[in-house]
Formats: sequence, C-alpha cells, structure tokens
Amino acid sequence: MKTPPDREAIREHARSLGFDVVRFARAESSEQTRAAFVDFLARGYDGDMGWMRANADRRADPKVLWPEARSVVMVGMNYGPDHDPRAALQETSNAVISVYARNKDYHDVLKKRLKQLARWLAESAATDVKIFVDTAPVLEKPLAQQAGLGWQGKHTNLVSRQFGSWLFLGEVFTALEIEPDSPEDNHCGACRACLDVCPTKAFTGPYQLDARRCISYLTIEHKGHIDRDLRPLMGNRIYGCDDCLSVCPWNKFAQTATEPGFLPRDALSAPKLADFAALDDAAFRTLFSGSPVKRIGRDRFVRNVLIAVGNSGDGALLDVAAQRLSDESAVVRAAAIWAVKRLAGSEDEARLRATHCDGEADADVRAEWTAEVSNASTVAVSRG
Repeated sequence: MKTPPDREAIREHARSLGFDVVRFARAESSEQTRAAFVDFLARGYDGDMGWMRANADRRADPKVLWPEARSVVMVGMNYGPDHDPRAALQETSNAVISVYARNKDYHDVLKKRLKQLARWLAESAATDVKIFVDTAPVLEKPLAQQAGLGWQGKHTNLVSRQFGSWLFLGEVFTALEIEPDSPEDNHCGACRACLDVCPTKAFTGPYQLDARRCISYLTIEHKGHIDRDLRPLMGNRIYGCDDCLSVCPWNKFAQTATEPGFLPRDALSAPKLADFAALDDAAFRTLFSGSPVKRIGRDRFVRNVLIAVGNSGDGALLDVAAQRLSDESAVVRAAAIWAVKRLAGSEDEARLRATHCDGEADADVRAEWTAEVSNASTVAVSRG
C-alpha cells in the first residue's frame, strides 16, 4: 500500500506547477455559509444566473457534491496588475476590460495545472480526486478562508494579506485525510472602501451583493437590455468592474503577476471604443480567441461598448453609434439608440430617428427611441 505524500510534499509539488499559494481545508461548509447562500438566492440577488439555483444543494455543501470527499487542496494564482486599474476610467473614449480578462481565460490556465496536481496526487496516494475551478458548483471563497488563503471581504471577494484582492482560486477535492490549515481571520475592521466605491451601489450591506446591480454581472452574465437607470453609472467599463477590488487597502501588499497568461495583451491595454464597436462576429472571435471575453458573444459585447460610447461625452463617437442602428442584434440596436440620444444634438437625433424608427420591428428597440434620456454632457458619469 502506498504511503501518501505529506502536506509539505503536496504543497511543494503544487508550487512547482506554478501555484502561488497552497493550503488545506476539510471538505465541509459551515452552517453560516450555507445559510448566507440560501438567503442570497431567496433575495433574488443571483438575477439571471440560473446555474446557481440549479446546483444550489451541491454548491452549498461539498458533502452533497461528493460524499467521499474528505479534504480540499486549495490553490491560488496571483493576477495582480502593475497599476491601479481605475486610472483607465478617465480615458472615456477607451474601453476598460477587467484585469482578469485581458489575456487568457484563467479557467483554462488553472484547470491544466489542477489536472497535473490531481493526477500526481491520485497516483502518489492511490486516492480518488476531483478538480474544480469557479464555474463548478463549489462555494470556493468560504473554503479558501477555511484553508487560510485569505478572508471573504465586505465586497464578497477573497482578500489575501499577501496578494490583496487579486487571487484566482482552484480546488482539488480528495478522499484523502489531510490535516487542515488554520482558517484566516477577517481583517476588514471598520473599513468600507469597497462598499462606498461601487458605481451602481450594488452592495446592500457588508458581505451582501445584489448581483443585479453589479457591473460585472450586467456586462457578463446579463443577456438582455441593461436597465436605463444603470447605464450612465457604467462609465466605460465594458467587461467586468475592478473598482471594489482596486480600492481595498490590503492591495498595498499585492504583487504584480508574473504568469504570462495573466499579463495584458497589447491589443487590450488601451483599446478604443470605436474599434470595438465595429467588430463583427468573426473579428470578435478572432480578437478574443482564448479569452474569457469570448464567452459572452459579440452581441452582448458590442452592447456594452455602445453603452460606454454613450457615456463617453465624445461627440466624435456619434457616427460610431449611428452605424450600429441597423445591426442584426436587437440588444445592439437598442444600445446604439441610447448612445445616439446621449451624444446627438436634436437635429441629428431627429434625422436618425426618421431613418430607423418606423421600420424597427422589435418593440423593445422601438421603445428606446421614445424613452427619456439625458444627454451625456449633463450627467455625472462615475469614473472612479
């Protein structure tokens, strides 16, 4: 019978694969964690994310997910930026993509290495294993806190004393009994910087996020038209939002990522809204090949870009928005109308409406022409 590797051997092997932090927890969740998740769903804070409800019982309890699980090897990879991402919000004719999505899809990067770690552990210890990255039904942030990687901050994300708010998480569940590490205490104290900085006021209180108002949810998960009241608050954020992460005081200890897959591609460092708005499906797929951005599809992406165009206050982008008024996608056309009405003078708006409104077959899109919209120059856009 094989002697399973000890904790330090597992930790050393995981670090040799490129993981920045490796710790251990029992494969169990607390009653408090389960209750908080049930409450989150009961309040409808999950919005369109039906996958959370579909696996709610397994997500809330690792023992339901996999009854044989005894321990969890929790790993983290640092993706810290080399500057405060909020600085890009001032360049309103540029698009801002969340730090985590400016290169390769982190799921692919982590999963490849998790498989290597799991295979080694299974062979070395003759034990069953399962791997998970955050698309799987696992409440990984509470597990990470149990393992001592960090604590779940008031913005509901994990905060590390070593890496700030910039850790990707992954898990290897195993039937092996491994002594757990000590959990991390909460070090937020009275600080509420992450709550106060949120452009859309998505936090209903400390540790409580209404995803339906969160810009990350709106630009990534939400498939339809974005609420008109929220659009002006989105600024030029077109995929995700880093504000609550960036403002965390613990980032003073953060480290710049060294993993090549997490360093920003040149094309995504300071992209122009005008270039993104012109993308057709083929060009979108080519540009974002291997990127998490690709999963939302061209139409939702251009919808987001046009909202940013409308927030730019840049009259030179009026033609960019007008060119999308005949787009095949209803969500794109609706966002284009909103952008036009934000940027155009009364004569230009009347001209474009006369050309496009009468022939519009979609009721929601037609309603955009009659909706009351404040001009971008008279609305205070949240830019961090």
